[in-house]
Amino acid sequence: MEPVPISATSLESGANELLNKVPQVTLLFWIMKIYATTLGETAGDLVAQTLKVGYAVSSLILIGIFLVALTAQLAGRKFHPSLYWTVILATSTAGTTISDYMDRTLKLGYAAGSLILVSTLAIVLVVWRLTEGTLSVDHIGTKRAEVFYWVAILVSNTLGTALGDYLADSSGLGFLGGAALVGSLIGLTVLAHFFTRVNKILLFWAAFVLTRPFGATFGDLMTKPVARGGLNFGTAGSSAVLATILVALVIYAQRRPKGAFA
Repeated sequence: MEPVPISATSLESGANELLNKVPQVTLLFWIMKIYATTLGETAGDLVAQTLKVGYAVSSLILIGIFLVALTAQLAGRKFHPSLYWTVILATSTAGTTISDYMDRTLKLGYAAGSLILVSTLAIVLVVWRLTEGTLSVDHIGTKRAEVFYWVAILVSNTLGTALGDYLADSSGLGFLGGAALVGSLIGLTVLAHFFTRVNKILLFWAAFVLTRPFGATFGDLMTKPVARGGLNFGTAGSSAVLATILVALVIYAQRRPKGAFA
């Protein structure tokens, strides 16, 4: 039997597939993102507030964990769901304490902190686009693009924390009202994705930012005292429940049939 010829295009496609280290953006992706960001909120508060480590020290510790996880992610040659979602969780947890440090310790306030973070995210995306020529979130083919991707995610999750805290604490909407508003904005983003010509990359980052306060408000709802409109489950208990669910989702993502939760 003669060997089947392999074209240069097929070889290039296979090499690119090995280099692509990000998941498909499906319904499962967004479900896991919301759980990861909710856990990031409760775990960040657990370290900074419950354990009384403080926002500055907590931020340094959690940024260190993020850098360790990111180094492992960058060193890999293919997509590993458990490693990928560990880095996502690290950005969410670090983003919680960084935002709280800016807003509460530095006393910048939610509005000023959000403005700084929006500007930072815009700069990261512009530099990424000018440097790589693309802002693709479906295929990351170079180490440099991967670094831009993760920096944008860290800033997005930090920005989302600031927005979530503003809605829950300063807007008068409360935890459920804030979650309802953000949920409505996420719904509009989904409609724009399917029924308009709005740039899909722009919509991805809008959804990525919005799912952070959506998760953060539910995290606050679970942990805050009843007197403040919460359920008073505590940061430790809430984090344990959310971590168990996220681990189960990661295991499913590793074994799921192709096309599930597409």
